[in-house]
Amino acid sequence: MKSAEQPSVFASVVYTPPDVIFELTKKYLTDPAEQKVNLGQGTYRDENGSPWILPCVRAAKEKIRDVNHEYLPILGLTSFRTLAAELVLGRESTALIEKRVASCQALSGTGAIHMAGKILYNALGSQTPVYITNPTWSNHRQVFASIGFLVREYTYYSETAGCLNMETVTQALNEAPPGSIFIFHVSAHNPTGCDPTQEQWKDIATIVQDRGLFPIFDAAYLGMTSGVYDRDAYAIRYFVEELRLEVAVCASFAKNMGLYGERVGLASIITRSPQEATAVESAFEQLMRAEVSNPPAFGARVAAAVLEDGELRAEWARNLTKMSSRVEEMRWALFDGLKKLETPGSWDRIVKQGGMFCLLGLTPEQVVEISIAGLNWGNVQYVAECIDQTIRPHTL
Repeated sequence: MKSAEQPSVFASVVYTPPDVIFELTKKYLTDPAEQKVNLGQGTYRDENGSPWILPCVRAAKEKIRDVNHEYLPILGLTSFRTLAAELVLGRESTALIEKRVASCQALSGTGAIHMAGKILYNALGSQTPVYITNPTWSNHRQVFASIGFLVREYTYYSETAGCLNMETVTQALNEAPPGSIFIFHVSAHNPTGCDPTQEQWKDIATIVQDRGLFPIFDAAYLGMTSGVYDRDAYAIRYFVEELRLEVAVCASFAKNMGLYGERVGLASIITRSPQEATAVESAFEQLMRAEVSNPPAFGARVAAAVLEDGELRAEWARNLTKMSSRVEEMRWALFDGLKKLETPGSWDRIVKQGGMFCLLGLTPEQVVEISIAGLNWGNVQYVAECIDQTIRPHTL
């Protein structure tokens, strides 16, 4: 007779602490304080602190209101994949014309990174190191480590100067073994808000080419930095068009279309030949079938409706300008608030950095990073005063 005290099947499962960003949001929601501001989660908010439904998205949803709920093809909505690839690479992209692009609809940016990572793991093997910036988006390490890669970090940011540390970036590129994978944030680096200039991107690309490194572009915020999608996509197009390098691009429409919960993304791999692209696309299809069978349809249909309609696409361009401009406006409002309070320290980095995130240069005990998109005219002065009150006890 078997004992009733048999050990649990799950006894060896180790407790994993909750994700820090989502845990912070959970604490924010349950905090009873009347005056509170969520500066952690990377989501754009309107002047009332609510999610903003972009006018172009609202119109697109109306346009597709009567579509059916049939399954999509395994690789995703064909029109979305075509339009999104053209958006990222440019309509006149030689890679598209030469049919050297393999693509797959993915579960937003995270899913796109995972899919591209799986393809590269199968192609390059477990001994290939993946280099991520320090600091970086918290999920980068987790995604690649879960696939089986050895993940390494390199210094990206100068704490003292509050800007990109190009010296340590180029050092890492030059010292990495040939064939290594590097994760590049295309624009609005998360969480530093510091991006290479076009000339610095050219220097990075030259080293990547000379040393045979493989770049994965995390394209989560295109259009959110400058307000112009094409401008923010410069690095991708330089690597692909000017140098004709093989790259992976992981695009998301969560931020720049406000489709957070719809999980709309695209994984693209640019190869050297159309035959290789066909083979990679078949590998995408096999992975998608095994993991999710086929992707969700609604968000992809919304994104496609925006991109294929000239008027909606023009409206989207205006929406991007509005979002990026308001974020920039809030940067200056916070900077001015701290200057008026004569808060100890230098705050120039707030306006020198770009995009949704900002590193203030405070100690971990004070605060590490804030989401500028969480600020509005109703709370920015309060946030400045809170930062001031946090700083002063440490400087007296």
